[in-house]
Amino acid sequence: MQWIDIGANLTHESFSADREAVIEHARQHGVVQIIVTGASIDSSTAALELTRAHPGMLFATAGVHPHYAEQLQPPHLSRLQALLAEPSVVAVGECGLDYYRNLSAPEAQRRAFEWQLRLAADARKPVFLHQRDAHEDFVALMREHRSSLVGGVAHCFTAGERELEDYLQLELSIGITGWINDERRGAHLSALMPRIPAHRLLLETDAPYLMPRDLTPKPRSRRNEPKFLPHVGAAVARARGETLEQCAAHTTAHARELFALARRCHDSLTNGK
Repeated sequence: MQWIDIGANLTHESFSADREAVIEHARQHGVVQIIVTGASIDSSTAALELTRAHPGMLFATAGVHPHYAEQLQPPHLSRLQALLAEPSVVAVGECGLDYYRNLSAPEAQRRAFEWQLRLAADARKPVFLHQRDAHEDFVALMREHRSSLVGGVAHCFTAGERELEDYLQLELSIGITGWINDERRGAHLSALMPRIPAHRLLLETDAPYLMPRDLTPKPRSRRNEPKFLPHVGAAVARARGETLEQCAAHTTAHARELFALARRCHDSLTNGK
């Protein structure tokens, strides 16, 4: 079986001492490709550098998380645009709205989000989306821009039926993490899994965050890793009433289609980047 982790924060400092080993352990567990999440221009640049060291296995997103929206100013857009021109950068983001913490003012978040939606339309690359406690504004902006976008994924979906239906109506894909393995907070997700069409379902670890709570034996470290993605896939497969092999096959096929991984890989190797 082959798995694709569509969202792992491999530039996080918790991986500094053993990043290469983490990537190799993922490979040994069947995780054949990983998309490294960018959350700022600096971390997006670092994610791009990682892809150059692992062509064909690692890809990246480039964008500015809503927490850092106030840092994104018009002069920075050309830097972001240049990152998005790189073949191994396969999506725009992590971008969106987060009114839970409001680390950036809501107005700044909405402005940065719209800028990135326009960049995604110009680059013809999907968006890697974040939303927390901002559903109405998020959906309104997505509806305004959706016709110009090639696609997108609601990263780390943890919400309910209403949000899921809105995202599916927007023809977004749905990213499921180890939240589904948490019997305290994620039990409601199991009932929603059959409602997600196979061609819209994606899996991610969001490493080093959201380590599956039901891992046995429990790792000494609380750091999540891409190698745990098949464990998330097993929970999703059970909830959908399908085999592990079926879950791996359709989530991997959809990740490759949405992010055009075969073409991006070819372009990266051809361009020597």
